[in-house]
Amino acid sequence: MYRDETRYFLSQFQYNEGMEITVYNRTNQDMSEYLPLFERIAGRAEEMLELSGSQCISVTFVRSRTIHTINRDYRGIDRPTDVISFAANDESTGMESEEELNDLGDLFINIDYAKKQAREYGHSLRRETAFLFTHGLLHCLGYDHMNEFQEKEMFALQKSILDPIVERSGE
Repeated sequence: MYRDETRYFLSQFQYNEGMEITVYNRTNQDMSEYLPLFERIAGRAEEMLELSGSQCISVTFVRSRTIHTINRDYRGIDRPTDVISFAANDESTGMESEEELNDLGDLFINIDYAKKQAREYGHSLRRETAFLFTHGLLHCLGYDHMNEFQEKEMFALQKSILDPIVERSGE
Protein backbone atom coordinates (compact mmCIF):
# COMPACT_ATOMS: atom_id res chain seq x y z
CA MET A 1 0.00 0.00 0.00
CA TYR A 2 1.14 3.52 -0.75
CA ARG A 3 0.52 6.05 2.00
CA ASP A 4 1.79 9.53 2.73
CA GLU A 5 -0.03 10.38 5.91
CA THR A 6 2.30 13.15 7.00
CA ARG A 7 1.25 15.77 4.45
CA TYR A 8 -1.79 17.15 2.69
CA PHE A 9 -4.47 15.85 5.07
CA LEU A 10 -7.82 17.21 3.96
CA SER A 11 -10.50 15.65 6.11
CA GLN A 12 -11.78 12.62 7.92
CA PHE A 13 -15.48 11.95 8.24
CA GLN A 14 -17.82 9.11 8.96
CA TYR A 15 -21.22 8.41 7.45
CA ASN A 16 -23.52 8.01 10.45
CA GLU A 17 -22.14 4.94 12.22
CA GLY A 18 -20.83 3.50 8.99
CA MET A 19 -17.88 4.02 6.72
CA GLU A 20 -15.04 6.29 7.77
CA ILE A 21 -13.41 8.11 4.87
CA THR A 22 -10.04 9.80 5.23
CA VAL A 23 -9.17 12.18 2.40
CA TYR A 24 -5.75 13.51 1.45
CA ASN A 25 -5.14 16.15 -1.18
CA ARG A 26 -1.75 16.05 -2.91
CA THR A 27 -2.76 18.61 -5.52
CA ASN A 28 -2.77 22.38 -5.54
CA GLN A 29 -6.56 22.50 -5.98
CA ASP A 30 -9.36 22.70 -3.45
CA MET A 31 -11.07 19.32 -3.47
CA SER A 32 -13.23 19.81 -0.37
CA GLU A 33 -16.45 20.01 -2.41
CA TYR A 34 -16.21 16.25 -2.98
CA LEU A 35 -16.31 15.25 0.69
CA PRO A 36 -20.13 15.38 1.08
CA LEU A 37 -20.49 13.61 -2.26
CA PHE A 38 -18.20 10.76 -1.18
CA GLU A 39 -20.13 10.53 2.08
CA ARG A 40 -23.42 10.08 0.19
CA ILE A 41 -21.91 7.49 -2.16
CA ALA A 42 -20.46 5.51 0.75
CA GLY A 43 -23.81 5.60 2.54
CA ARG A 44 -25.67 4.38 -0.52
CA ALA A 45 -23.13 1.60 -1.09
CA GLU A 46 -23.48 0.50 2.54
CA GLU A 47 -27.26 0.38 2.24
CA MET A 48 -27.34 -1.41 -1.12
CA LEU A 49 -24.64 -3.94 -0.21
CA GLU A 50 -25.92 -4.36 3.36
CA LEU A 51 -22.48 -3.74 4.79
CA SER A 52 -22.08 -4.13 8.51
CA GLY A 53 -19.36 -2.96 10.80
CA SER A 54 -17.36 0.21 10.53
CA GLN A 55 -15.44 0.10 7.30
CA CYS A 56 -12.76 2.68 6.57
CA ILE A 57 -11.10 3.77 3.37
CA SER A 58 -8.59 6.44 2.43
CA VAL A 59 -8.81 8.58 -0.69
CA THR A 60 -5.91 10.61 -2.02
CA PHE A 61 -6.30 13.18 -4.78
CA VAL A 62 -3.18 13.25 -6.96
CA ARG A 63 -1.95 14.56 -10.31
CA SER A 64 -0.84 12.51 -13.32
CA ARG A 65 2.84 12.44 -12.42
CA THR A 66 2.18 10.99 -8.97
CA ILE A 67 -0.26 8.32 -10.14
CA HIS A 68 2.13 7.42 -12.96
CA THR A 69 4.82 6.68 -10.36
CA ILE A 70 2.40 4.63 -8.23
CA ASN A 71 1.16 2.72 -11.28
CA ARG A 72 4.72 1.96 -12.39
CA ASP A 73 6.09 1.04 -8.96
CA TYR A 74 3.16 -1.01 -7.63
CA ARG A 75 1.42 -2.36 -10.73
CA GLY A 76 4.26 -2.49 -13.26
CA ILE A 77 2.34 -0.28 -15.72
CA ASP A 78 4.45 2.66 -16.90
CA ARG A 79 1.75 5.26 -17.55
CA PRO A 80 -0.73 7.38 -15.63
CA THR A 81 -4.30 6.20 -15.08
CA ASP A 82 -7.52 7.64 -13.68
CA VAL A 83 -7.88 5.75 -10.40
CA ILE A 84 -5.89 3.12 -8.54
CA SER A 85 -7.28 1.07 -5.70
CA PHE A 86 -5.28 -0.95 -3.22
CA ALA A 87 -7.76 -3.28 -1.53
CA ALA A 88 -6.54 -4.06 1.98
CA ASN A 89 -8.01 -7.56 2.00
CA ASP A 90 -7.04 -8.82 -1.45
CA GLU A 91 -5.02 -11.63 0.06
CA SER A 92 -6.82 -12.63 3.24
CA THR A 93 -5.08 -15.12 5.51
CA GLY A 94 -8.06 -15.65 7.78
CA MET A 95 -6.00 -14.33 10.68
CA GLU A 96 -6.95 -10.65 10.33
CA SER A 97 -8.31 -8.72 13.29
CA GLU A 98 -11.72 -7.06 13.05
CA GLU A 99 -9.97 -3.72 12.55
CA GLU A 100 -7.94 -5.12 9.66
CA LEU A 101 -11.06 -6.60 8.07
CA ASN A 102 -12.81 -3.24 8.29
CA ASP A 103 -9.95 -1.45 6.49
CA LEU A 104 -11.08 -1.48 2.87
CA GLY A 105 -7.88 0.03 1.51
CA ASP A 106 -6.63 3.08 -0.32
CA LEU A 107 -7.82 4.93 -3.43
CA PHE A 108 -5.83 7.36 -5.55
CA ILE A 109 -7.83 9.61 -7.85
CA ASN A 110 -6.01 11.44 -10.64
CA ILE A 111 -7.69 14.82 -11.02
CA ASP A 112 -5.97 15.47 -14.37
CA TYR A 113 -7.57 12.35 -15.85
CA ALA A 114 -10.87 13.11 -14.16
CA LYS A 115 -10.99 16.47 -15.97
CA LYS A 116 -9.99 14.91 -19.29
CA GLN A 117 -12.50 12.07 -19.03
CA ALA A 118 -15.32 14.40 -17.98
CA ARG A 119 -14.78 16.34 -21.23
CA GLU A 120 -14.52 13.13 -23.30
CA TYR A 121 -17.69 11.61 -21.81
CA GLY A 122 -19.65 14.87 -21.90
CA HIS A 123 -20.42 15.12 -18.21
CA SER A 124 -19.23 17.23 -15.32
CA LEU A 125 -16.05 16.90 -13.31
CA ARG A 126 -18.30 16.27 -10.30
CA ARG A 127 -19.86 13.23 -12.03
CA GLU A 128 -16.49 11.86 -13.16
CA THR A 129 -14.87 12.26 -9.74
CA ALA A 130 -17.88 10.59 -8.11
CA PHE A 131 -17.65 7.77 -10.65
CA LEU A 132 -13.94 7.24 -9.94
CA PHE A 133 -14.60 7.13 -6.19
CA THR A 134 -17.47 4.66 -6.66
CA HIS A 135 -15.42 2.47 -9.00
CA GLY A 136 -12.45 2.38 -6.63
CA LEU A 137 -14.67 1.77 -3.59
CA LEU A 138 -16.23 -1.26 -5.29
CA HIS A 139 -12.78 -2.63 -6.11
CA CYS A 140 -11.84 -2.29 -2.43
CA LEU A 141 -15.04 -4.15 -1.55
CA GLY A 142 -13.94 -7.06 -3.74
CA TYR A 143 -15.71 -6.32 -7.03
CA ASP A 144 -13.81 -6.54 -10.30
CA HIS A 145 -14.30 -6.53 -14.07
CA MET A 146 -11.86 -9.18 -15.24
CA ASN A 147 -14.51 -11.06 -17.22
CA GLU A 148 -17.86 -10.24 -18.83
CA PHE A 149 -19.97 -11.47 -15.91
CA GLN A 150 -17.96 -9.50 -13.32
CA GLU A 151 -18.01 -6.42 -15.52
CA LYS A 152 -21.80 -6.49 -15.90
CA GLU A 153 -22.26 -6.95 -12.15
CA MET A 154 -19.81 -4.23 -11.14
CA PHE A 155 -20.95 -1.69 -13.71
CA ALA A 156 -24.63 -2.21 -12.88
CA LEU A 157 -23.83 -1.71 -9.22
CA GLN A 158 -21.85 1.46 -9.97
CA LYS A 159 -24.80 2.82 -11.91
CA SER A 160 -27.35 2.02 -9.21
CA ILE A 161 -25.17 3.59 -6.51
CA LEU A 162 -24.17 6.68 -8.44
CA ASP A 163 -27.08 7.67 -10.68
CA PRO A 164 -29.49 8.71 -7.88
CA ILE A 165 -26.74 10.88 -6.36
CA VAL A 166 -25.15 12.53 -9.41
CA GLU A 167 -26.96 12.65 -12.72
CA ARG A 168 -25.13 11.65 -15.86
CA SER A 169 -25.45 15.22 -17.08
CA GLY A 170 -23.35 16.07 -14.08
CA GLU A 171 -25.15 18.12 -11.51
